[in-house]
Amino acid sequence: MKRPTAGGLVRLVVAGGLLGYTLWRSDPSEVWRVSAGATMTPLLAAIGLVLLDRALMAWRWFVLLRPLGVPRAAATLDAPLERQTLPPFGTILRIFFVSTFVGTFLPASIGGDAVRAYSLSRHGVSAGDAVASVFLDRMLGVLSLLLMAVQALVFARTLAADVGVVLALMVTTGACVVTTVLVFSDRAEILAARVLEALPWQRARRLAEGIVGAMRRYSAYHGDLAVVLVASIGVQVLRVVQAHYLGVALGINQPMSVYFTFVPLILLVMLLPVTVNGIGTSQAAFVWLFGRAGTPGAEAFALSVLFVALGIIGNLPGAFLYVVEPRKAQQGIVS
Repeated sequence: MKRPTAGGLVRLVVAGGLLGYTLWRSDPSEVWRVSAGATMTPLLAAIGLVLLDRALMAWRWFVLLRPLGVPRAAATLDAPLERQTLPPFGTILRIFFVSTFVGTFLPASIGGDAVRAYSLSRHGVSAGDAVASVFLDRMLGVLSLLLMAVQALVFARTLAADVGVVLALMVTTGACVVTTVLVFSDRAEILAARVLEALPWQRARRLAEGIVGAMRRYSAYHGDLAVVLVASIGVQVLRVVQAHYLGVALGINQPMSVYFTFVPLILLVMLLPVTVNGIGTSQAAFVWLFGRAGTPGAEAFALSVLFVALGIIGNLPGAFLYVVEPRKAQQGIVS
């Protein structure tokens, strides 16, 4: 176990400060009253939708993994064609759900991604390919959220001048641009190769070279990338609808259009690495944005808590799979 880093402690402090301040401004007793009055049927609908979006996320990762099963090098008389065998779809699903559950207890979403890549590498996939597939899956999800946020700003143009929104847009746009260059640019590959040659650690250099090579391989699979992007947009739409059902459960009287305007921007703000797992920033963003549409602070705060809790509920199938799987299978996932 490692001791918390200075940056981790700062994020914890910021998360606690934002959470406490937003709760105080929202009136804790009123937040409790609103939460206690939530109706069950819309809550169950939201839970069903979060399980659906998790299944869609697992499927889009499987689509991204398919190109990794193609030959990695051209065949010659001395070096026959090398083909990588991917695990079956059931194993991919198990890895995805269990690593998502494990990631719940790690300091950031990237922790779950690291567990997923490591687990996949334990099933015959090279470490470079595993990391590349998880990274690209994450970045296509970020791109889909960015597209949703941009369309939201069309209907809420005044928010385009807000510092938090602008910062989130800049960070995510920069990350998407860098990823696109890594996948499609020959010059970027040459530059990366030169940089990697300077690495003093041979093992790290080989891993990085494998990741760059796997990223570049995706440049020939436009159709798969497009399918995954569409599926990622579908995931974001499901999250908006989930928030709507949670709002209905709390008695929030806002049309669906308000959720499609604000929720993508909230998710974008939650990506900023200033707190732990979006705690604090999510509450502040819900209260601030829904307050602009006339939603009382207590209701918006309760909605933010339920929204975060819903994400945790979506990770519970991974806990079930981890418990019921034989010990040998568990070791192949998180050992």
